[in-house]
Amino acid sequence: MPRLNDPDPNSIPDDVARFLATLPPDAMFTTLSHSPATVQPLLGLARALYTSLELPARTRELAILALAAHTESAFVWTQHEPISEAAGVTETTRKLIRDHDHTNAALSEPDQAVLQFTAAVVTGPHVSDELFTALRGVLSEREIVELLHVIGYYWTLSRVSTVVQIEATQLYAREYGTDWPDGPDL
Repeated sequence: MPRLNDPDPNSIPDDVARFLATLPPDAMFTTLSHSPATVQPLLGLARALYTSLELPARTRELAILALAAHTESAFVWTQHEPISEAAGVTETTRKLIRDHDHTNAALSEPDQAVLQFTAAVVTGPHVSDELFTALRGVLSEREIVELLHVIGYYWTLSRVSTVVQIEATQLYAREYGTDWPDGPDL
């Protein structure tokens, strides 16, 4: 059971309430609406992460799953398991990610670099030169910054889900796949 109550609907500004009404009902969106000044920009970033990156969707999903595994966020993992499948991440790879086995020979070198980099970012403040060089060998500078945005965004959702104890009750990912739901411009 979540540690926070749903916000009082009367405390949510009309423009934010209209925005939230365009989204599927979701415990995470409801919790985020406790901060009406940040919910739209935060979800706007989510939309950008799905619609405007050069970072390949599969790479994005590898990072999100690695982050979810390291932060122990069942909410993020559950939401992204079907999205990752649609993006081409196999069950074997998901199992290796769940097990934090980022150097397994069954993973390609690019996958290893992305997973090890994500784990390093999530678990500590610095990334070794060797790991950064390996990532530069597979991603452009733009894609590296985009990957850091993905990691930062999903770290936030992971911590909201684990601290507030939000459980994934519905899999909107199964409904929407890799497409962001239609809604107002953010």
